[in-house]
Amino acid sequence: MASDNPTRVRYGILAMLFLVTSVTFADRSSLSIAGAAIQADLGIDALTLGYIFSAFGWAYVVAQIPGGWLFDRFDVKRVYAIALLAWSLLTLSQGLVGFMPLPWTVATLFLLRVAVGLAAAPCFPGNARIIAAWFPTGERATATAMSASAQYCSTALFAPLMGWVVQALGWQHVFTVLGSFGLLLTFLWTKHIHSPRGHPRINAAEFAYIESGGGLIDLAPVSAPREKGRRNPLLWLLGQRLLLGIYAGQFFSNATTYFFLTWFPVYLVQARGMSLLEAGFAAALPAVSGFVGSLGGGLLSDALLRRGHSLTLARKLPIVTGMTLSASLALCIYAPSDAAVLALMALAFFGKGFGTLGWTLVADTSPRQIVGLSGGLFNTFGNLAAITTPIVVGYLVSRTGSFDLALVYVGANALLAALCYLLLVGRIQRLELHSSGDHPDHSPRSTHP
Repeated sequence: MASDNPTRVRYGILAMLFLVTSVTFADRSSLSIAGAAIQADLGIDALTLGYIFSAFGWAYVVAQIPGGWLFDRFDVKRVYAIALLAWSLLTLSQGLVGFMPLPWTVATLFLLRVAVGLAAAPCFPGNARIIAAWFPTGERATATAMSASAQYCSTALFAPLMGWVVQALGWQHVFTVLGSFGLLLTFLWTKHIHSPRGHPRINAAEFAYIESGGGLIDLAPVSAPREKGRRNPLLWLLGQRLLLGIYAGQFFSNATTYFFLTWFPVYLVQARGMSLLEAGFAAALPAVSGFVGSLGGGLLSDALLRRGHSLTLARKLPIVTGMTLSASLALCIYAPSDAAVLALMALAFFGKGFGTLGWTLVADTSPRQIVGLSGGLFNTFGNLAAITTPIVVGYLVSRTGSFDLALVYVGANALLAALCYLLLVGRIQRLELHSSGDHPDHSPRSTHP
């Protein structure tokens, strides 16, 4: 009944997103934990390892827009489940490359990482679409931050475990463990994920709370009315300065993410002289800091909104502050000890987490008919860093024999991300699809989803 106390089914949905995101991100970071062992076992140089690291990113970027389009055209739950199943099976198959002749191993591992990137592409646009359906505007930043914080929690939980697996069993078994986790989560996903309108345990009070607060309610496709002269939605999105600023900011901020997910453990082993097991445990500290920062940024943003501050201030303040802190990573060049390095890395990753509100902005600003497409485009821009960062860092390390310029490169990207939100992104508001020649809707009703 509508008079009942609202249920809290949406938090169970959020917990499921957190678990799935943790395991999918563990796959990205696990390769970095195994990186030094792979390099030694296969006899490859830093640049070749950088290309292997980037293989996921090439496919992930290419598949973002198609993946987002799938969520706008088909049922979100079903598309996500298929992607998760495919990702799990492909991850398991990477554990078999150790049985192949050595000349084939590098090429096969690269191709399998490409396939994993294709399979994982729909996941983050799917998270944004599910959160937009299940959470009202006033809770959306916290929910998005909680979901995104899984990437940091994942490293904190899995890096020590994967470090032990590599040292005790061999790097191939990292993929066996993670693929098995993925298959289990695929089963749980199909049992527990539903839209607010179709969930068997939600009551009328929670449904009304979500709907009145701006939740999109359905996970099924939302039809856009046909209008004569309407531009292609993809071109329309690319023509919005607000969205372009958000997309570019995500690219620059992700340089920090992909340094941590790829080269950071290698940096600890090769530049700081740590063992694989020590590097696995050391990588957990910045990850925990990123987790704390992510929750803090989301909570602050929603708190500012509840206290009457504008949506623009509530979203931009944590992002710009966080990205500025993230640039402190470059100071590791001058760090006199391993403890100082870890402290600076922890501060940088705290800042990265604190500013992880890009997906919240996608849900806040994208036209409701094409949230998935906008999310795919956002993640396309953001994950270009999955290609550029591993390769640029590998190139700089190979040419200089040092990580110093690589650290400067990553820190500079963090500052550029802050500038994108300060100079390119204007007022945060919901944009509406319109015919070519019109302008976005700037009426008060578009301020909140």
